[in-house]
Amino acid sequence: MSSFFTVPSSQKKRKRLDSQSEAPKKRLTSPKPAKESKPARKPRKERDDSISGSEDEDSLPDAPRDDDAESIKSASSEGEGETAAERRLRLAERYLENIRTEVDDEHGFDAEEIDRDLIAERLKEDAAESKGKLYRQLAEELEFGEAKKCIWRWNSDVVTGVALNMPWAYTVSKDLGLVKWRLQELPENQWLPKNGKKKSKKPKPPPKRKPEQVAFVKGDRKKSKENSYQGHVDTILCVSASQDGKFVVTGGKDRRIIVWDAETLKCLRVFTQHRDAVTGLAFRRGTNQLYSSSKDRTIKIWSLDELAYIETLFGHQDEVVDVAALAQERCISVGARDRTARLWKVVEETQLVFRGGGSSEKKSKPSSSKHTKTQEGSIDRVAMIDEEMFVTGSDNGSLSLWAIHKKKPVFTLPLAHGVAEQMKSEEYSAEAIPDPSVVPAPSPRWITALATIPYSDVVLSGSWDGCVRAWRVSPDKKKIEPMGVVGEGGIIPETNGQVNGEREGAIKGIVNDISVFERGDRGKDGVCVVVALGKEHRFGRWNEVKGKNSGVVFEIPRLQKTNGVAAAVDEEE
Repeated sequence: MSSFFTVPSSQKKRKRLDSQSEAPKKRLTSPKPAKESKPARKPRKERDDSISGSEDEDSLPDAPRDDDAESIKSASSEGEGETAAERRLRLAERYLENIRTEVDDEHGFDAEEIDRDLIAERLKEDAAESKGKLYRQLAEELEFGEAKKCIWRWNSDVVTGVALNMPWAYTVSKDLGLVKWRLQELPENQWLPKNGKKKSKKPKPPPKRKPEQVAFVKGDRKKSKENSYQGHVDTILCVSASQDGKFVVTGGKDRRIIVWDAETLKCLRVFTQHRDAVTGLAFRRGTNQLYSSSKDRTIKIWSLDELAYIETLFGHQDEVVDVAALAQERCISVGARDRTARLWKVVEETQLVFRGGGSSEKKSKPSSSKHTKTQEGSIDRVAMIDEEMFVTGSDNGSLSLWAIHKKKPVFTLPLAHGVAEQMKSEEYSAEAIPDPSVVPAPSPRWITALATIPYSDVVLSGSWDGCVRAWRVSPDKKKIEPMGVVGEGGIIPETNGQVNGEREGAIKGIVNDISVFERGDRGKDGVCVVVALGKEHRFGRWNEVKGKNSGVVFEIPRLQKTNGVAAAVDEEE
């Protein structure tokens, strides 16, 4: 009985060849035209190389900038006959040429060594920005004490939030109002010396012109039971504007998130997925992806390009009162009395938990043995410095600096805005001569507003002590250092002192929100800061101060870099 295993190997090979003899013939017929076509391809390739070479010789030296339509067409034609390495080299050369042109236009000279240093510095900044790291040291270049302010009032209730997208500012208030303002434009070369003239000692400040109201919409509390009503029916608590200038988003106690057209303030969409008040809004930089925080202990993600809901993030054990985000697909939120800050990595679907709850202890007076010791009860504010560092503000008046690789604060600055005025002993007791031991220690001023200039060392904070204070992150990224008070007559007061009487440059009211915008390319023309003021805190009426329901615009000038070339000062001017 024969089988496959008893047949000799030679016969098996012949059988395999005989059974598959037709298949190789079919396969061999197909490559023949390919072999014949190879000589035909060669001249075509040479012709393509010659054409691309002629285009390279004619168009590349005189190629315009990237924003020109002709350069786009030439780039597409050039890319047909070049390798990937050649294309990267060509784009890098064009990128360097654009930077060289910008540097020459900005600084007005063409010294080869200095020009090379400026280009290298710009390349380092671009690389650091792409990685999301702190790369600009602006605190020493901004003159916080010389900032000019403009206070403007309008017929509104407590201003709870402000958002900037120059030259527009958007404010919201407790009377359900959303207002669009046009801010003043700085005169050309306001902080720079005129061409052909030497720099003056004191540059002329911008005019104190009040913002112009452009549009206004207001909700209606009486329509709270109408689900089809496209507007707010309760207090508006927060506002945010997209970077491309298309959308303005507001959120409030009515659990609604309303998307408005930034140009006309026309309602585009109303989201009602949150189950409690919306407390914070933040756009991801460079996109229309929105993060919202709520008292229902969740953070939700939205896509405004599709006007759609994306995802919900769970984890906080108490109401989420603030949220912040930068360019990467992640956000940071703070959970009030759960005393945690959480970094949400959306793509990885993970979260990092940072735990606060520490105490601040400082002597109330140098000559006194008493201490002001306050336990952190709630983390109320958060702002991102870069993708790896952020800062938080608490109800015990402390500012904390965090790094994502540590679960505890890197540095904590206690009583950043001092303590409230001490009440008299008679107000604590009904006795004629009360025992001094019944008088409690003065309570600290909470951090009610917090903002940063992204990817820089500048931090701004607000409370109800009559000033907005500027801080900087130390060069070693381990401390927060005071830089003074923003505004006229800015000083660096003791952080644990009290504000006695009126001070020049003080602003009256509780700072409920701060928004920052850099003027010019990379802030070369200074920084514009808009502050939302109110007589009450944005969340309630448990703390009322003597102040105004208004807004304040600060224009902070920036010192100009000389890059080793001394700028002469004209004494006559």
